Amino acid sequence: MKDKETIRLAKYIALAGICSRRKAEELIKAGKVKIANKVIKEVSTNVLASAKDITVDNRLIKAEAKVYYLLNKPLDYICSVKDPHNPQTVISLVPKQYKVFPVGRLDKNSTGLLLLTNDGDLAYKLTHPSFVVSKKSLDKVNIVIDKNLIPALRKGVKLEEGLAKADKVVLKSKNSLAIVIHQGWKRQIRRMLDSLDYKVISLTRIAEGKLKLDKLAVGKYKQLNKQDII
Repeated sequence: MKDKETIRLAKYIALAGICSRRKAEELIKAGKVKIANKVIKEVSTNVLASAKDITVDNRLIKAEAKVYYLLNKPLDYICSVKDPHNPQTVISLVPKQYKVFPVGRLDKNSTGLLLLTNDGDLAYKLTHPSFVVSKKSLDKVNIVIDKNLIPALRKGVKLEEGLAKADKVVLKSKNSLAIVIHQGWKRQIRRMLDSLDYKVISLTRIAEGKLKLDKLAVGKYKQLNKQDII
C-alpha cells in the first residue's frame, strides 16, 4: 500500500486493527471518528493511506501492515488481548510489533490451533455466521464411549442457541473422538458432550478451515500469508 494511495476511511480503520470494515462504518455513522479533530459521518470518505490525524473514540490510530500468526495455544492461556486478573494471555506468545487479537476463542482449559491477526475484515469473515468455517478438535472424555454417542452428536443436541450438530465424528480410541463442527458457539463441544452425560477431559483444536496444526509445538507460532487462510 503506497503512502499517496487513497482508501475508504472504514478500510483505514480496519487496517489499523480496530475492527472489521462493517463495524468501522457503524463507528463513522455514530460520529466516533475524527479527521484532524473534525467529526466525520460520511462512510464514503476517502483518506490517504499515510494519514496520521485520524482518531476513533479520540484515540489516534494508524493503518499498518497485516500479519497472521498461527499459534498452538497452551493450557491455561486465555484468548484476550489483556486481562488484569490473568497475565497468561495468548497475545504474550506472539511478537509485540503489531497489535493483534485472537480470531474466535479457545477456553482456558482447551489447547491447539488459534489464529491471531490485526486484519479486522478477515476476522469478520472467519467468525460471522454467514461464513461457514469448519473446526476440528480431538476430544478426550471421562468414560468409555458408548456406540450411541456418535449418531447422537450427528443428529444434534439442543443448546440455548439452537440445535448443535457435529458435521463429522470419528472414534479415535475408547474414550476419544475427532469432532468437526461449523457453528462455533461458546464451549459448544463441551456443552454438547455434557448434555449427553460425558465430561470433556481435554480438547485440542487441530484444524480450522484451511489451517492445520500439524506438528507445531505447544506454545509456538508460525507466521502465515493471507492466502494460507482463505
